[in-house]
Amino acid sequence: MKKAKIYLPTKSAMQSGLGKSDKWVIEFEVKNTGINPLMGWESSSDTLSEVKLEFSSKELAIDYAKKNKIDFELIDQHKRKVIKKSYADNFIK
Repeated sequence: MKKAKIYLPTKSAMQSGLGKSDKWVIEFEVKNTGINPLMGWESSSDTLSEVKLEFSSKELAIDYAKKNKIDFELIDQHKRKVIKKSYADNFIK
């Protein structure tokens, strides 16, 4: 049986905004990884390791997984903690 995780990806370190971070992703887990003898890279013969499916909502991703009989783990999103700062705070304390 296929095993996957459903999550909302975080922004990369190279982004300052939250653009393109509203899509839910299904990513399949890889079981048989090994070292490629030619290049020394980690590789797998399972092609599902290369598949990432994007959905506009969490419900659509869950429905897709249930419809295709995919065992999944749901990783809920964390709320961002925004701390408002002022330049003047550097000199007050």
